[in-house]
Amino acid sequence: MLLWWNKKLSKFICLLSRKQRKIMYDNFSKILGPERFKGQYRNLSFKIFQNLALTFTDYIIWNKKKDWNFFSKYFTIKGENYLREAYKRGKGVLCLVTHTPGWEFSAFMPPQLGYKSAGVSSKIKNPALNQLMINLRETRGMRNITRNKCYDELVQLLNNGECLIIMTDQDSLHIKGEFIEFMGFPAYTPIGCSRLACDTGAAIIPMYTIRNNDDTYTFVIEPELKPYYNKEGIYDIIENTRIQNDAISRIIFNHPDQWVWMHQRWKNNPETLRIYLEKRARGER
Repeated sequence: MLLWWNKKLSKFICLLSRKQRKIMYDNFSKILGPERFKGQYRNLSFKIFQNLALTFTDYIIWNKKKDWNFFSKYFTIKGENYLREAYKRGKGVLCLVTHTPGWEFSAFMPPQLGYKSAGVSSKIKNPALNQLMINLRETRGMRNITRNKCYDELVQLLNNGECLIIMTDQDSLHIKGEFIEFMGFPAYTPIGCSRLACDTGAAIIPMYTIRNNDDTYTFVIEPELKPYYNKEGIYDIIENTRIQNDAISRIIFNHPDQWVWMHQRWKNNPETLRIYLEKRARGER
């Protein structure tokens, strides 16, 4: 009953969220092109809000659920063999998670499946949501690491052969990055995943969670991304980050109703980055 109610409520929330809908429509037009039929983007925005509302409802309802016997009733796992094979090599695995509505489920799926894991994330401004995220992760076997001067710690856990949950599909100027093509347009993209792979030899494996129409989920683990080395045999940070962006873009194009389009992924450019760095140097916010 709660899912039914929140499904209805999500449509009204979408209609009231004018700023978010404008960002979504702008992103739709930029990436997907003109509407193919009347109401296409309106219906797509409703579906995205619905997926977010229903998934968040499950987060709350299942907050105390911890064991795999429970989650196995609602989750189908595809491609675990890719994770298993990379994990056995003992060099660590960078789990490249996409921000589909079930991204927090993606984050704790590897430890639920028995792989020693940690996750790196930025602190959420809302304290209650931040604590909810940490609880969801740590009570299910995944250590949470706040993204703040933690690089050496991340290198160490990968060298120990662990999985590291990492997300790079959002714009964040306070993280070291470069402007690299994402879904056809330059977007400021963190390069930490490529740096970690370069320094440790860890495998990079894309993974994501899809919410199904029957209120179940599918957790998809894709094949390992093949690392790219230039003519001198050096691991190319920029090109490998582009390969990661391409993998995430393909996931979004295949499941357009399962990504957070209200995020301003293409908001910044080299000029806004320059201004941000100058302000930070002066100690301004």
